[in-house]
Parts: sequence; C-alpha cells; structure tokens
Amino acid sequence: MPKTIQQTVRFPAPPEELFDSYLDPARHAAMTGQPAQISARPGGEFRAFDGRLSGRIVAVIPKRLIVQTWRAHHWTKEDADSILVLAFSGDRGYGVADHDFQGVTEGWEKYYWAPWRKFLGQS
Repeated sequence: MPKTIQQTVRFPAPPEELFDSYLDPARHAAMTGQPAQISARPGGEFRAFDGRLSGRIVAVIPKRLIVQTWRAHHWTKEDADSILVLAFSGDRGYGVADHDFQGVTEGWEKYYWAPWRKFLGQS
C-alpha cells in the first residue's frame, strides 16, 4: 500500500521567492545541483535529476501552491504516480484559526465524512 510523506520545512526566504525558484528551471537546478525542466502551467512537464524524477503540473495558485504528479524512473508501470503538494505560506500560514480549530475539525466529520459514509452504505 502506498505511504504518505508529510513534511513542514521553513527557510529564511519569502514564500514568493521559494515558489518562483521551484518553478524556474535554472533556479531549481541551482538549488538542487541537478538539471531541471519545468513548465509552470497546468499540464506542463516536470523532469529533474537527469530524468530520474518526472511528472506533470496539476495546478498552480501563483505564489502560494504547486500541485504536481511525481514519480521516480525506477518505479514500475503498476506504481501510481505520487501527488506532490507544495504550499508556500510564510509565517502567516493558511491553516484554520486557533479559535475555530475544534469546530472546523468536528464540522468536517459531521457535514462531510459521516454523510459520505452513510451515502456509501458504511454507516
């Protein structure tokens, strides 16, 4: 079964600069030390590390979010592509306000997950 990796990383740079650096092939290569080809539009191709990594850009919210498929060259055809989500938020973040965290958490269960289970016959 595929596994999920979640990492939170902070850098001493504005999120807009990091966003631009990831999508700019020359800057991406300068940061990783390896060649990169990136088309920043949805559907555009991504290749890095001499083709050892590849994928496609799925969605872009300028200066805030990049979603792309991602796969290693040695994966089999049966291995599903990974979905990489890069969120660039700086110190402000884009999460739920502390004062409403519990309410939103409970709301997801009450208004989405429980109805979905019922709809799918998994009550």
